[in-house]
Amino acid sequence: MNKKILLVEDEKTLSKALKFNLEKEGFCVEVAFDGEEALSAMSREEPDLVILDLMLPKIDGYEVCRSIRRDSDVPIIMLTARDEDIDKILGLELGADDYMTKPFNARELLARIKAILRRTVPQTAAGKKIIKIGDLQIDIIKHKVTIKGREVALTSKEYTLLLFLASNRGKVYSREQLLEEIWGEDYSGDVRTVDVHVRHLREKIEEFPADPGLILTVWGTGYKFRED
Repeated sequence: MNKKILLVEDEKTLSKALKFNLEKEGFCVEVAFDGEEALSAMSREEPDLVILDLMLPKIDGYEVCRSIRRDSDVPIIMLTARDEDIDKILGLELGADDYMTKPFNARELLARIKAILRRTVPQTAAGKKIIKIGDLQIDIIKHKVTIKGREVALTSKEYTLLLFLASNRGKVYSREQLLEEIWGEDYSGDVRTVDVHVRHLREKIEEFPADPGLILTVWGTGYKFRED
């Protein structure tokens, strides 16, 4: 079955061009032109990925992202017309997996979409069904994470990062290595993206996020998952 993309973009010329290019690549595309349409389409269509403009009529992209994340871990790529770090960081804080600044190359967007969808389950976890570490359990088949039996809601990138680290316990990865492994070689963001996602993960899976016992910081190098 072809992957379904929800494209949320109020610039109709741009949305038409993106829809054409995405469908040419074999994706099914649903278009929404404002925030209200986007949330309605989310509940109706259950897309595999969302492309979300920040500056939208009725409900802005930040609020749409926040609303989506209450119920879904669907990958979100944010589009912004402003090349400012605060916009990008806020988008990541709200749960976006990636961002692109307008104007952008359609081929780069396609590459990022494919990379995100391809990395939903890292190759390091191939062949395994359940990873259990203490109170943490990752069910790879069901794409589900629990702590002491309680399900934890993670974004697509948070899940992929957690699964990658947990599948390679004890191995230290630099921020640059994690950026390449999880976001892909073509990702143009900086290493702060990794720090933001690690912080979010710790807040969700660690008993004491300020003194983590699962995802450990290796000072001057990067991160690793505990060995025992």
